[in-house]
Parts: sequence; structure tokens; C-alpha cells
Amino acid sequence: MAYEVRRDFRGYGANPPDPKWPGGARVAVNFVMNYEEGSEPSIQDGEGYTESGLTEALGLGQIPKGRDLAAEGMFEYGSRVGFWRLLRLFQERGMPMTVFGCALALERNPEAAAAIREAGYDVCCHGWRWVKHFELSEEEEREHIRRAVASLEKTVGHRPDGWYCRYGPSVNTRRLVAEEGGFLYDSDSYADELPWWVTVEGKGHLVVPYSLTNNDGKYAGWMGTGDQWFSFIRDAFDTLYAEGAKTPKMMSVGLHMRLIGHPARAAGLARLLDHIGKHQDVWVTRRIDIARHWTATHPYPGRGLNE
Repeated sequence: MAYEVRRDFRGYGANPPDPKWPGGARVAVNFVMNYEEGSEPSIQDGEGYTESGLTEALGLGQIPKGRDLAAEGMFEYGSRVGFWRLLRLFQERGMPMTVFGCALALERNPEAAAAIREAGYDVCCHGWRWVKHFELSEEEEREHIRRAVASLEKTVGHRPDGWYCRYGPSVNTRRLVAEEGGFLYDSDSYADELPWWVTVEGKGHLVVPYSLTNNDGKYAGWMGTGDQWFSFIRDAFDTLYAEGAKTPKMMSVGLHMRLIGHPARAAGLARLLDHIGKHQDVWVTRRIDIARHWTATHPYPGRGLNE
């Protein structure tokens, strides 16, 4: 039976809880590097087409027959070059981040998996493959989750702490993740700027929301330059920082190696990291640390929000 996904238009309302971030921070900022390259739909892996999502190929259309070697190369750039550029930007500034890791992708680049382990980044499971879970049957989805967990334990050295699907979950995903056990949270929602609890199969389950707005996916749409992206995300941070004097929130920033890993776009990310780094009372942290903090500070109350 599918988990009943209830729509909640109220959330915390006019009086959100004080997250009590460490050090009295006004905002908790979590950078997410999506590691998808090598797990995307492809002819080699049986899908019958070459994926071009979140690449320069958008709008150009897909090759109707055979492999799209141009699009494949754009994915390869992400793991060959973009990953290492993003790694350097964060390590030079001593800032942590979270990896949304597709398991098969990390299997195919052991050097990158080792670098993630050595950096101490937490890994949130982004699926076995970068595929749309809402198109999978329940049994297919269950198998994808199990394979992903077993794979990531080997490649990055620890069980994934959280779960996040490509774009959006199926009606079964949250229940299947809870049944698998061992996950502290999922990020399969864009509905808030603070974590919240839901009840799944009679037990508390934490949701740590993500963002497609504060995301370099904008480069696949209307946005063109690093300055445009920097100013857009900077304004989001500045607004949350100002509001945080009274109502602290969290801010997710989504990054893709094959997008913002290119030099001109990486320059905009560097400006953002430096801008945030100049502010006091900011907690730049990993997603697992947000989940653990929320669990300790705002434990499951025995029912989910507005249940």
C-alpha cells in the first residue's frame, strides 16, 4: 500500500519554531553537490536514449537514433573536470558540503569517491541511477534503493544518511525509504525553509527540504552568466540573513558538476562563498548535521506537522 502523501498548505504558519542553530546562527547554509554523471539514462545502460538533462544540450533536442556523443561528453566533463574544480573551491575556503550521490556514478569514478571520503563530506543517497522514481514500479524502486545503499557503503565508506530522488519521489518513495531503515531524513520536498516531522508507518520521519530555486539548474533555463547567478543566490542569502535576526531558517544551494563546474560559472560560486564567508552568525554545514541538530533540538512530537 502506498504511503498517503498529504498536502499541507499551512506548515508552521506565522510562527515557525526557533531552530536554535549552533552559535545562535541566523541562517544555516547547506551546499549540495549533485554527483549524477555516469548514472544518467543512456543507451549503454539500457534506456535506449542519451540523457541531456541539465547540460548545454537543452533546447537542441535529442538524437533520434543512436548515441548522442555530445551529450555524453557533457556529463563526462562533470566528473572529469567539474568535480575537482568544486572540490578545490570548497577546500580552499574550509567550507563543508553535502554530496547527493547517485551510487552507480560513484562506482564508476573511484578516485572521486575516495576524495569525498577524505574530505569528510556526508553523502545523501540520490538513487542507484539518476532516473525518475515516479516512473518505477514499487518493486523496481525498492530494488533501486537497496542497491544504492549497498553500493554507497562500499564506495564512500558509510551508509547514506539521507535520501533524495531525481526531481520528485513516487507516492511509494517515503514509505520504501522508511522500510529500508537507517536513513535519518529525506529531502524529497521543496515545501519549506525548515525541517519538519511526518509520520510514516506509525513512526517519526524527518524531512529536510531542498531547493530548486537556489540551484544552478537556473543555468539550464533563463540564466546566462556567473554574475546573474551570484546576485540571485546572494539576494536569497541576504534576505534570509536579515530575517534570521528574528526567525532563523535554513538555505539549501544546489550545485551540479556539469553546470557550475565550468570556469565562468564557478567564478560566480566563488563570489558567493566569499560573500557568505564575510558574515558572522552563519552556520555553513552539512545536511546530516542539520538533521541531527533538528532531531536533538526538536524531537519527533508523536505526530507529524498538522497531522
